[in-house]
Amino acid sequence: MTLMKSLMGAAASLALTAGAALAEPALIFDLGGKFDKSFNEAAHNGASRWAEETGGKYREIELQSEAQREQALRRFAEAGANPVITMGFAMADPLSAVAADYPDTKFVAVDVTWLDAPNVRQIGFAEHEGSYLVGMMAAMASKSGTVGFIGGMDIPLIRHFGCGYAQGAKAVNPDVNIVANMTGTTPSAWNDPVKGSELTKAQIAQGADVIYAAAGGTGVGVLQTAADEGILSIGVDSNQNHLHPGKVLTSMLKRVDVAVYDAMKAGADVETGVFTMGLAEEGVGVAMDDNNASLVSDDMKGAVETARQDIIDGKTTVVSYYENDSCPAVSF
Repeated sequence: MTLMKSLMGAAASLALTAGAALAEPALIFDLGGKFDKSFNEAAHNGASRWAEETGGKYREIELQSEAQREQALRRFAEAGANPVITMGFAMADPLSAVAADYPDTKFVAVDVTWLDAPNVRQIGFAEHEGSYLVGMMAAMASKSGTVGFIGGMDIPLIRHFGCGYAQGAKAVNPDVNIVANMTGTTPSAWNDPVKGSELTKAQIAQGADVIYAAAGGTGVGVLQTAADEGILSIGVDSNQNHLHPGKVLTSMLKRVDVAVYDAMKAGADVETGVFTMGLAEEGVGVAMDDNNASLVSDDMKGAVETARQDIIDGKTTVVSYYENDSCPAVSF
């Protein structure tokens, strides 16, 4: 009997060890899908890079409704996925409800930085710093003296983008006119390219000749209409320069791909806590490639690089919308 118990215990221990060794990461895409050409697609690119480099596999789900958020978290945690990576601020409440129930599971929350959860890696980005740089470029490229900003869902995060953009534009031209609109107040605002197109046309009618879209899948409509109407656009999150070569001035890179890649690479050993990725950490930046080379002058490149270093060195401070829940540089 003693021998049998020992064998059973050894077998159980072996099974647990094997299970831990085989644990796969999981990725929960936000509404809009993994091929939104923006935020979610950046996450997909990071995960794909990890899989290609390591030969590893990961689980994933593209959310179709708000109700799936908590369900997906629990399903992956129950299945032994580790870490479970979530996309978007809307995962904060579901994580608060779920993380404590699975203390041995590591969760990674992109765009969430305010949870009290010891087993969650929370990653924020200094979007205002990267947006400041593309705002400079917008003002330098504008011939009309009016530039536009189109956000997705009207939340502090997107106002954070817009505030940085406005400050950068005004650093170049204090008299620049900034037209700003949000797409909506519900999650559907992230995936409404038709509304994005309508807002683009409205801003063009107000004189905007460069428009920055921080709106997820909605931004695809902004970039398309800007190209059709003969003005410049600015992409976001992923490098969107290739969508309309020679017509997208640049893209504000938010390195969600790096955040996801690093989390998958660390696996169950991923460090928890709150982390911010800004210019200094190369977590945000501007996209320069063959697709926008003809649009970016040497003066523009020089001004952006100088500003980038000044922000890193603390010589230039970009005011965060979060500081006072307001932005002196633009009205939304």
